[in-house]
Amino acid sequence: MDKRARPSSNPELDRRIRELINFKGGGHNQDIVADLVAQSLRLLHDVEDRGDVRVINTAVRELRYAFRLFAPYAGKRKVTIFGSARTAPESTEYRQAVEFGRKIADAGFMVITGAGPGIMQAGHEGAGVERSFGANIRLPWEQGANPVIAEDKKLITFKYFFTRKLTFIRHSDAIALFPGGFGTMDESYEALTLMQTGKSQLMPLVLVDKPGGTYWKTWDKNVREHLLRNELISPEDLGLYHVTDNVDEAVKHIARFYRNFHSTRFVRDLLVVRLKNAPTPTGLAALNEDFADIIAGEPFHVIPPTPEETDDGEHLDLNRIAFGFNRRGYGRLRQLIDVLNQY
Repeated sequence: MDKRARPSSNPELDRRIRELINFKGGGHNQDIVADLVAQSLRLLHDVEDRGDVRVINTAVRELRYAFRLFAPYAGKRKVTIFGSARTAPESTEYRQAVEFGRKIADAGFMVITGAGPGIMQAGHEGAGVERSFGANIRLPWEQGANPVIAEDKKLITFKYFFTRKLTFIRHSDAIALFPGGFGTMDESYEALTLMQTGKSQLMPLVLVDKPGGTYWKTWDKNVREHLLRNELISPEDLGLYHVTDNVDEAVKHIARFYRNFHSTRFVRDLLVVRLKNAPTPTGLAALNEDFADIIAGEPFHVIPPTPEETDDGEHLDLNRIAFGFNRRGYGRLRQLIDVLNQY
């Protein structure tokens, strides 16, 4: 068993779980799997309602299958496209989504959509099936997958919205939203909330209007006049999204985010920022001055891969800077990434 295994209060149970894992032939993350088995056994006494246990069981099944499906493509960045299932193929928005799917795929990204018709099908048409994933949802009225992705192995059909949305966010490196209904609004606000609170990696989120359109411009005006004016969000939170009516600009906005920046990870009290090129000493001094408001502890400094990253084999070829982040100013952290991308 993994040295990180967490013992329960029942040594005999721990032994039997280890035996079960060995009987299965071992595998990845044995410590976490052992804890998952122990937690599952607790359901025998902790949760009586069969429907509640079924929710847990289905969620685990869906997530396990989704993670397995995405694993071979972990090295490819992906963009999730959201938008209305009701958008007609002859509409400007549909043609834009086709163009966006093609151009973002040509820029090296794969595309994820909800696998339905409308904007979702348009994104798949543009990217092509080889560069597409579909995350469909079973509804009371049947929503079959669109014909582009319907027969492809990279299609998943979920029962629950929450497992589906987790899969979108977990595997996305960027999000593009086209006009849509309640679902699109839900997905836009959830993505923003997760980034604003640090519950997901920061990523570019671009809102695409049709040329001269006002769908997202009106949305942005509402955010500024009601949320920002009433101090319900911070001014820097506006930097978590970008509104445009130009597909080329949307593609550039996403690609530019990864010009130098790669990813972040918390290691104890430090936020580690992984980069292609590290700042110079002069650049570090500027960061410590310009972003002093989000430093809580150690200032910005260059570091080698941490032992935790080395143990997990996480991008050891990249440069790194680290600092004590206050874990509140994620809008400012998004601005920091823009500055780092100038290096």
